[in-house]
Amino acid sequence: MKELVDKLQEKNVLTKKEFVELLDSRNASLSDYLFGKATSIRNQHYGNDVFIRGLIEISNICKNNCFYCGIRRANGNIQRYRLSKEEILDSCDMGYKLGFRTFVMQGGEDLYYNDERMVDIIGTIRSLYPDCAITLSLGEKSYESYLAYFQAGADRYLLRHETANADHYKKLHPTVMSLDNRKRCLWDLKRIGYQTGTGFMVGSPFQTNETIAEDLLFINELKPEMVGIGPFIPHRDTIFANEEKGSVELTLFLLAIIRLMLPRVLLPVTTALSTLDPAGREKAVGIGANVIMPNLSPPEQREKYMIYDNKMFTGVEASESIALLEKQLNSIGYRISVSRGDFKKEI
Repeated sequence: MKELVDKLQEKNVLTKKEFVELLDSRNASLSDYLFGKATSIRNQHYGNDVFIRGLIEISNICKNNCFYCGIRRANGNIQRYRLSKEEILDSCDMGYKLGFRTFVMQGGEDLYYNDERMVDIIGTIRSLYPDCAITLSLGEKSYESYLAYFQAGADRYLLRHETANADHYKKLHPTVMSLDNRKRCLWDLKRIGYQTGTGFMVGSPFQTNETIAEDLLFINELKPEMVGIGPFIPHRDTIFANEEKGSVELTLFLLAIIRLMLPRVLLPVTTALSTLDPAGREKAVGIGANVIMPNLSPPEQREKYMIYDNKMFTGVEASESIALLEKQLNSIGYRISVSRGDFKKEI
């Protein structure tokens, strides 16, 4: 199977059948070979820099009822919150002083944050921190909304497609949501000019190696600047409460595949990976990941943004522990880069 790894490195893509074959053939030897290739490619393009993004979870209120998500509209067992503009700006101020040069505003699809409010917030952050990148992760919007945010100063947008298989998508989402619309959003973001991020859960209910292969082919088609994948973790207040967690080992394998497929991609270490494996962060960076997103949200709100059970929101996932994070990265030969950490386009 090493020949498939070599082919992926050379061609940056495989057929669906070849991706399935590669996934079916996972073992320690093949993983080590793949990881070595992925690390070499990441180091070629980004050296030993790891980019930090300041995550601000602005609201756990959501109009949607995605079956896997702990902040889904129908969950009456969580305490809801939303941050005011002032709280968001305070989080940015704290982050800037800590050295962050990218702010990531993430939240449920909270209708309170209409275009007028978001344009105002984005524009204020842009005027206060002209040297910083602004990333949004606020779900599905119209082309006009995405364009308004971009014109106000947003640079990047993260929107996981979750699965590229339509039947699988229907098993994870209510009928009012569709894979076609999710893909439309992603293509809109690319067309407008955002650095666009997508991704999927590893080990989500009903996922197979065949559906993962379809995910990889869609990612290859979209050519996103960022890809976020992490293991599925069930939430007790969803219909998937008793499903198995996703595999850390498979997540790492897929991170390395994506690095070979998109050599310059910005590849985050997700909180879900660190939640399942205390050493997950170092393992992911060691095999090709290059982005970590510590939490800048007000400490009293962090535990309320619980999209899955037992989410890590303290320790090095919290912004106050940057020194510890740097120490851990240094111990494996990497360093925090105090820059915007933009996607490196081919020259």
